[in-house]
Amino acid sequence: MAKIVILVGSVRKNGNTALLAQSFAEGVKEHHDVELVSVADYKVNPCIGCNSCFSRKGHRCFQQDDMVKIYEALAEADLVAIASPVYFYGISAQLKAVIDRLHTPLRNDFKIKRAVLLLAGAAVLPELFDAIIMQYKLVLSFFHLEDAGMVLVRGVKEIGDIKGNPALEEAYTLGLSV
Repeated sequence: MAKIVILVGSVRKNGNTALLAQSFAEGVKEHHDVELVSVADYKVNPCIGCNSCFSRKGHRCFQQDDMVKIYEALAEADLVAIASPVYFYGISAQLKAVIDRLHTPLRNDFKIKRAVLLLAGAAVLPELFDAIIMQYKLVLSFFHLEDAGMVLVRGVKEIGDIKGNPALEEAYTLGLSV
């Protein structure tokens, strides 16, 4: 049984991204352990690029914040899912801070082999997710991860707009398949 960690980047607890992540989690639960991590519940400072983690004992960041708890969850994960609302063609700032803080040698101890991308955006533009997908592919390449799938949802702005959307079933099915 694998451990799946879902990093949820939305500050809206019952928003569209949270519902999308929950649907994926329900599928995952059929065969694996799953942990939903709402990054907005953690105080994570942005990386300042000082690289002190490369020389500090235990590769710990000098910043005293909640990123330690997220590192602990990721250290146990076999697959990580990134779930984010789309804010001005990018992922949420809260999630971006977490991803940036993975620039640490601690990541070398992670056993994560695959990743999933779950996105919900208000706009319906065909290119809405292009920048995020490009960044996701670069992260996959950098960390030598396999893409296990994506669910991309357009046109969901207000809380609950995603209800009844076929993307929820798609996310559930993707969760079953990992």
